Amino acid sequence: MEKWVYAVHTVCQSPGREKEFHQWYDKIHIPDILKIPGFRRTTRYDIREPSEGQGKYLALYEIETEDIDKTMALLRDAVVKLREQGRISDVAMVLARALYRQISNIN
Repeated sequence: MEKWVYAVHTVCQSPGREKEFHQWYDKIHIPDILKIPGFRRTTRYDIREPSEGQGKYLALYEIETEDIDKTMALLRDAVVKLREQGRISDVAMVLARALYRQISNIN
C-alpha cells in the first residue's frame, strides 16, 4: 500500500465570507472527500505571509492506496457528483494542486 499526500492550495473568493468558507470546508467538503476509498485524513493550514497569487490555505489529504490513478479517478467522479448536488461552494477557489508519493518517514 503506497502513501500519498494530495496538496490543495485555496483562497476564499469573498473576504466577507471567510467564516462560511471554513465551515463549508470543515463540515461539508472534507467529510465528503473522506468518503472516497483511500482518503484517510485531512489537515488544513493557513499561510503566515502569502505572496501575491499564492493560496492562503493549504489542505493536505493523506491517501493510502494500491492504485493512485484509480483513487484520483474516484475523486474526480465524486467532485462532479458533489457539484451536481450543490455541495461545492462558490466561495472556494483552488489555485494549485499537487500529488506527492511518500518516499520516506523518519521519526
